[in-house]
Amino acid sequence: MKLRGNKIAEVSALEIIDSRGNPTLEVTVKTDCGIKGCAAVPSGASTGKFEACELRDGGNRYMGKGVENAVKNVNTEIDSILNGESVFAQDRLDTIMINRDGTGNKSKLGANAILGASLAAAKAAAKCIGQPLYRYIGGITASGLPVPMMNILNGGAHAANSLDVQEFMILPMGAASFAEGLRWCCEVYHTLKQVLKEKGLSTGVGDEGGFAPDLKDEEEALNVIIEAIERAGYRTGNGNEFMISMDVAASEWKNGNRYLLPKKKLEYTTESLIAHWEEIVKQYPIYSIEDPLDEEDWEGWTALTEKIGDQVILVGDDLFVTNPERLQHGIRVKAANAILIKPNQIGSLSETAKAIRIAKENGYKTILSHRSGETEDTTIADLAVGFGTELIKTGAPCRGERTAKYNRLLRIENELYS
Repeated sequence: MKLRGNKIAEVSALEIIDSRGNPTLEVTVKTDCGIKGCAAVPSGASTGKFEACELRDGGNRYMGKGVENAVKNVNTEIDSILNGESVFAQDRLDTIMINRDGTGNKSKLGANAILGASLAAAKAAAKCIGQPLYRYIGGITASGLPVPMMNILNGGAHAANSLDVQEFMILPMGAASFAEGLRWCCEVYHTLKQVLKEKGLSTGVGDEGGFAPDLKDEEEALNVIIEAIERAGYRTGNGNEFMISMDVAASEWKNGNRYLLPKKKLEYTTESLIAHWEEIVKQYPIYSIEDPLDEEDWEGWTALTEKIGDQVILVGDDLFVTNPERLQHGIRVKAANAILIKPNQIGSLSETAKAIRIAKENGYKTILSHRSGETEDTTIADLAVGFGTELIKTGAPCRGERTAKYNRLLRIENELYS
């Protein structure tokens, strides 16, 4: 049976602002029967050098961060080449845009322009068949919820404090449902605020809603988190309610052939930094470490994975940038054992799906992730369920652009199990 209204009639874009007050794109795909899919594109602060190109205007407007050129590319070229195509032909739509761009990093049309159209098309397709996006993507296998990796302390490029490590997250590994896990995390988050107040520390928040106090180092941060978990009535460690994860963003530390912590001014070699992470894993209930080494330090990643990859999840973010080719290289050299999935790093839904498929086929854990510059768009919640990623990163239970994703996951869980 031929579905009615499945042809793309219009692709249009609008410049909106993200959670940091910087411009980004909102793209709408309209079918010939009037159904619309809309998607907003996030933006990162700590970005890998191998990410696809986020097209910005330069000049004085919005301090050079305007996206009028990307909007124009959607309204002209992308609209022209996708007009009349089936909204269900996701791979074809993405391939058409990638080929028209013609660059290796989507720098002509802009990865932000291409991704916006790619996601909006998928959302329109889901509406055409009367299904939620997660069901359209995952079919009958879309039946599980990811474990939240809740950011509760910010540092690095995400906060103006003394911490060089970018994120400290809690994972409710012992929860029986997403809703229960989210409740546990919220209770710890509020307890942490009380702990920080009692210590005379700031309870202001960073870009992703985590608290951003001035602490001595990551050990002090981990200790204060454990104190909050225990005071909230939970326990840490394997087999207990909570584990802890860190996003180091070590590419921000790389200085020549060494690692220099920009805030603390401490210096490490690859070998001494590996030894440092070994000690942290021994002392604390660490579930995962994201980007513990630089995005080009392949030998260091392989050595680190060999040393502690059987004890902890080592997550490649800047290392892999959701790029199937970089992921395949990492698999060959046995670097990391998990991948962070950020659709705007690669710039299309079909390439995102390919990276997830390769990771799963090779035993790498998959983590769907937001960016530090977010919008109220909840697409990543549906992608996490549709693609069956084990975990999701989407910030603290604070700031509407973060809570929107958590609330979407609560609604999905209710749809699946009520």
